[in-house]
Amino acid sequence: MKKTVSALLLSLSFITTEAQSPTDKGLNSINRASAEATVRFLASDELEGREAGRHGSRIAAEYIASQLAWIGIKPMGDSYMHPFEAYRKERQQRGRFEIHPDSIAKLKEGVHRKLSLCNVLGMIPGRDSDEFVIVGAHFDHLGIDPALEGDKIYNGADDNASGVSAVLQIARAFVESGAMPERNVIFAFWDGEEIGLLGSRAFVQNCGIITQVKGYLNFDMIGRNNMEDRPKHVAYLYTASHPAFEKWLRDDIERYGFGLEPHYNAWDNPTGGSDNASFAAAGVPIIWYHTDGHPDFHQPSDHADKINWDKLVDITKASFLNMWNLANEKEY
Repeated sequence: MKKTVSALLLSLSFITTEAQSPTDKGLNSINRASAEATVRFLASDELEGREAGRHGSRIAAEYIASQLAWIGIKPMGDSYMHPFEAYRKERQQRGRFEIHPDSIAKLKEGVHRKLSLCNVLGMIPGRDSDEFVIVGAHFDHLGIDPALEGDKIYNGADDNASGVSAVLQIARAFVESGAMPERNVIFAFWDGEEIGLLGSRAFVQNCGIITQVKGYLNFDMIGRNNMEDRPKHVAYLYTASHPAFEKWLRDDIERYGFGLEPHYNAWDNPTGGSDNASFAAAGVPIIWYHTDGHPDFHQPSDHADKINWDKLVDITKASFLNMWNLANEKEY
């Protein structure tokens, strides 16, 4: 009798699993343990603040690439690593890092600085090979200031290890769904955001597919409380000409009960703030999740033990559903 009951329970469990929709399978793979593992590694002292072009940033890129491979996401192109160079005048002179070939050629005529940087890109092919959607976050931060008293490392747990954790979990959720998306889905991790959105600008400038990109979702700082008495607050910024983006989130919060209280902010031309600006400037509709500033922004005190893990997980789940719609809805 015991054997019969066990067999029946196993059968019922199998039926329940099989009955799950692809989106539910994806959602169920998103969890705090995975978020915490990524954030704590990237924000550890050993990565030295992940300054663009430095050793810690290169370790971060290798870690992200290894995670994509483990998840089962193939590289975009021949490699996960997409290197590029940035140049600027020597540091006593005013100027910013440049990535455009014309600007680089001019800078090379004089004394100049050069940074070797690298985006990390993975992709799931879709049924429609001519259309793309992208979810991205920058992985660099501010590095080390040896002149600081006390803590010298800008660990960047919220800015932006939190965003990287979300992109990695969404990548795994797409794999766990077991369904092929309609559009190609690119999982992007940008280098050099802190010094001029360099990684996303380099991608838009050189990818050759920007007119085929139907939407871009960006994360930058999604793990903290701007106001401690409003722990569910999140800023949700999107291209105003696509009101479906707001409807998607409202409907999903009602359906799944996510612990989020979004401030919906529709922009006519959302070209400020973060890597979303690189895509908006190219005419790509965007969604940007951001939990607003806090006293540890761009400070050595941006540590993993201050993250609101429940919020980070719920934002990741909600944005996975956003990406599912971007990848599969015919019109938005």
